[in-house]
Amino acid sequence: MIDFWICLDKLKYNMKKMKKKLLLIAALILILTSCTENAQRNIKSMKSNWSGGLNRRVEVYDYNGGLIKSWEGKFDVKETSLNSVYFDDENGLRVIVSGGIIINEEIK
Repeated sequence: MIDFWICLDKLKYNMKKMKKKLLLIAALILILTSCTENAQRNIKSMKSNWSGGLNRRVEVYDYNGGLIKSWEGKFDVKETSLNSVYFDDENGLRVIVSGGIIINEEIK
């Protein structure tokens, strides 16, 4: 009967060691994968979605380099096909830009 309890104690001890190793491996994998550029972009996108966007400046230029219009504020910019973007500005108005040269940059 004593052998049974000794075996059970050894099994519990080994399980605890194995759990610690698995947690360490999982933490290491998480740290290593979060260091990639793709992971950092995904984290930034999630933060942007949860917080209502990033502080941005969107500028539209004509093909000769003249500024047509610019917007600045906190919003999400979505891209569509054929050189178009759209976003809702801080006043809640939908802005759709098609054509021209579009510069979309994050500001601090």
